[in-house]
Amino acid sequence: MENFSFKTIKKPIENILLKEKGSKFIGFAFPVNSEAELKASLEKIRSEHPKATHHCYAFRLGLEGENYRANDDGEPNGSAGLPIYNQLLANELTNILLIVVRYYGGTKLGVSGLVKAYKECAKITLEEGEIMTKDLESELEIAFNFDKQNQIFTLLNKFQGKILDFLSEEQCKIVAKINTSQKENISEQLSEMQNITFKFL
Repeated sequence: MENFSFKTIKKPIENILLKEKGSKFIGFAFPVNSEAELKASLEKIRSEHPKATHHCYAFRLGLEGENYRANDDGEPNGSAGLPIYNQLLANELTNILLIVVRYYGGTKLGVSGLVKAYKECAKITLEEGEIMTKDLESELEIAFNFDKQNQIFTLLNKFQGKILDFLSEEQCKIVAKINTSQKENISEQLSEMQNITFKFL
């Protein structure tokens, strides 16, 4: 069965602190929907913590988390980004960025100590969050004659469409968001109506 929903966090989680042998690990998580939002969130944390020793992070984007990365930011290979990423996998989260900022406290933790600390910090950060299931949405543009207006509104209502834009002239145009899972059903009903055209954006 095709998947039309995904799990992510409801709102950002900030400043979740873990102390380990003098080192401070601070966790942050952000719901993100694009590479641009991702970069902005990373920049925000880098500018808030310019003196931190490392800004390690992992993200997953896309319905199946197909766009992902784990970044060790100078920590030994696989000791930071991967344990953070594995927490995203364990919680089946996507469209999320999880950052762990580290301030070095003078005592080396060794690779296994680092793995443990980054994993733990990522885990407690996510535990602070509210996890929600979001439906995948598609944008739909419908063009129709003014006299069809009620029919179109009724149809969108039936499919819980959210209207983003409505131009009413002789030829009306609506841009609406609907749950992707309803795409086929609404297309079918729209195709049966006369004098209207529609396309998914």
